[in-house]
Amino acid sequence: MTEQQTVTVFGGTGFLGRRVVRRLLEHEFAVRIAVRRPEHAAGIFGDLPLLEAVEADVGNDRAVTDALAGAWAAVNTVSLYVERGDATFHAVHVEAAARIACAARAAGAVRLVHVSGIGADAQSRSTYVRSRGQGEEAVRRAFADAVIVRPSVMFGPDDAFLTGLAGMLRASPVFPLFGAGRTRLQPAHVADVAEAIARIAGLSRPAPLYELGGPRALTYRALLKEIAAHAGMRRMLLPMPFAVWHLLAAGAGMLPSPPLTEGQVALMRRDNVAAPALPGFAALNIAPMDMETVLGAPA
Repeated sequence: MTEQQTVTVFGGTGFLGRRVVRRLLEHEFAVRIAVRRPEHAAGIFGDLPLLEAVEADVGNDRAVTDALAGAWAAVNTVSLYVERGDATFHAVHVEAAARIACAARAAGAVRLVHVSGIGADAQSRSTYVRSRGQGEEAVRRAFADAVIVRPSVMFGPDDAFLTGLAGMLRASPVFPLFGAGRTRLQPAHVADVAEAIARIAGLSRPAPLYELGGPRALTYRALLKEIAAHAGMRRMLLPMPFAVWHLLAAGAGMLPSPPLTEGQVALMRRDNVAAPALPGFAALNIAPMDMETVLGAPA
């Protein structure tokens, strides 16, 4: 890659973002990490060639513009799961996403990859899900050739998904289900999603939209049973109406670190699987890893 082929990654120290950074480096891009705390990036990556970290608040026009100066491409992995003060779903998923897209276009970036999520819907009654869909629309208006990437729920060695579920299953012999537990999920390994984004960044003519789901789609009930089996546990799974979950999420939202959010409940009301008609991992020649890479052999 030439010196001009720098990719600015917003949110490059997050769960997905730091994997994206490493994969981009492996693909021989120069990477600029745009984060609020650049020193945090140094603690994660150390002193790597072709890597720099700059201070950038996605809510600040000048900071975003400066972070994109001379960039060949940009990747936005910034997301929000709990609203706090000015950090609202709309501010982060819509306004900040549009700000990055506008600045990327003004900077002359060739490629913009915007990470959203399966189920994003600008018409949803859920503020979280709606903001994801509106964010996609805002990005498209500002950067017509932007590539939208919608991963299914992601897992990995230090995730909050499989690890969190395993911890909750260990804590109680009875585990409540979202509704009857029939919602279908297609968990994707975070490393596969990061590799997909790196490959998309290097394509001359990528598709406008990718949905990335893992090798298996299974119900939430089946997923819990599989996690419990790998840990050598037997658990009673108890159906619980979504109305109760929404009340619990509302109460949990007042805690400093909510164990449950409105967005999580809203996403569990609908299947979280990749649309067969849309390009996914196969279109990028990626064979996605199964959950057993994290769960390990059954106990």
